[in-house]
Amino acid sequence: MTAMSRKEKAAETEAALKEAAKRVFAAKGYLNTKITDITAEAGRAAGSFYNHFASKEELLEALLEDLAAESDVNAASPEHIPDFTDPQAVRWHVCAYWDFHRDNAATMLALRQAAMVSDEFARTYARFGAAQAADLLDHLGYITAAGMELPASERVTLAMMAELVNGFAHTWLLDPSAISEEEAVEALTRFVYRGFTGRDVP
Repeated sequence: MTAMSRKEKAAETEAALKEAAKRVFAAKGYLNTKITDITAEAGRAAGSFYNHFASKEELLEALLEDLAAESDVNAASPEHIPDFTDPQAVRWHVCAYWDFHRDNAATMLALRQAAMVSDEFARTYARFGAAQAADLLDHLGYITAAGMELPASERVTLAMMAELVNGFAHTWLLDPSAISEEEAVEALTRFVYRGFTGRDVP
């Protein structure tokens, strides 16, 4: 076996453990998941876990890094518009965050659960949120530059937007029959845009 094939095998096992963890988190919740649940779901020996992660928390941190990388890819989209005075820019961001939350719902919930029981992980999760928010601060600058007044400071305004979309997306996942995704995104866009600018979407 060559060094490259060992590396590939290790990468395959790590990926399998991550994907298995997502499935188990979705079924049992992060707090109720044991490492042996993850390895069994991945079809790997229990001891193989520790060749890649020191703990369940370290695996979750790796998933958090994956989420950050995915978010960076979304931000690089040619359809991305930074000017939040433009309703279409707000709509694009709401839609991107909605899709991101829906596609990563189990991991997002696991992150929140871990943050509730671990101060250290709570700080890690907070840094992730702060980094995501920092990427949007200049978007709000277009609003103030246009003479409109934000409801609070830029950071607080972004925090409120994130909590709104995150909370509503989570609620929608519990009962997706209440409103379609398209209607949810449109309603959130109108709500957020009015909150940012004090104006209705034209």
